[in-house]
Amino acid sequence: MEAAIRLGIFLGLFVIAALLEAAYPKRPLTVAKGRRWAVNLGLVAVDVAVQRLTVGALAVAAAAWAQERGVGLFNVLDAPWWGGAVAAFLVLDFAIYLQHVLSHRLSLLWRLHRVHHADLDIDVSSGLRFHPVEILLSLAWKAAVVVALGADPWVVVAFEAVLNGSSLFTHANLRLPERLDAALRRLVCTPDMHRVHHSVVRAETDSNYGFFLSVWDRLCGTYHAAPPAAGHETAPLGLPGWRDQLGLIHLIAMPFKGESARRPALEA
Repeated sequence: MEAAIRLGIFLGLFVIAALLEAAYPKRPLTVAKGRRWAVNLGLVAVDVAVQRLTVGALAVAAAAWAQERGVGLFNVLDAPWWGGAVAAFLVLDFAIYLQHVLSHRLSLLWRLHRVHHADLDIDVSSGLRFHPVEILLSLAWKAAVVVALGADPWVVVAFEAVLNGSSLFTHANLRLPERLDAALRRLVCTPDMHRVHHSVVRAETDSNYGFFLSVWDRLCGTYHAAPPAAGHETAPLGLPGWRDQLGLIHLIAMPFKGESARRPALEA
């Protein structure tokens, strides 16, 4: 049942985001949409297959395991359910922020994460474009945090749904009214915020790591309020040195090829 709920929410959000970005695009695409989507969705299929053959819905399973055995902080503390739920959600969101920062700072993790950043355009399909090994590591990291917290399984289901929806939203090629974007980013990450993170300029790439709540970037000094120096509509995206050979097989092999430079971008 949990898997069906997550899938239904995900598909609904994907369709809504795709329709909105088609109706209100922020910038012109530089690569044929059909070609990119075939690659990005092909990688999603590989990710799903690998996950099903290995760990499955690990974070939710970990939460159920911890709950059954009374393991984890909130299974030990005599705290109200709602308090534990809010705290667990916030800690999980910060954990994803921290994972993202480390994916840019540690060479081994960057080898995996650069598959995501090599996309030459940013749209809703980019929010799904991750190497299968990075997916597995992310699942293991979330499961460890979930067990340590003793998070309720349904809180984890809700968090996963929000995380997936936020990834689709922040990567969408969507033009929001400036006042709406300014209001939203006080609380959550927006497409304009995250597009800066996909810039080829290092000072811009090393910012706006959040996936859902924008507070972590603000608190940790990684928030970049300004648009890309080259402008949202024209700023080059992707990775210097990885602008060719971006087919599905090349993406799967990318972590095992080339230099292991810690970060992707040109100096500002």
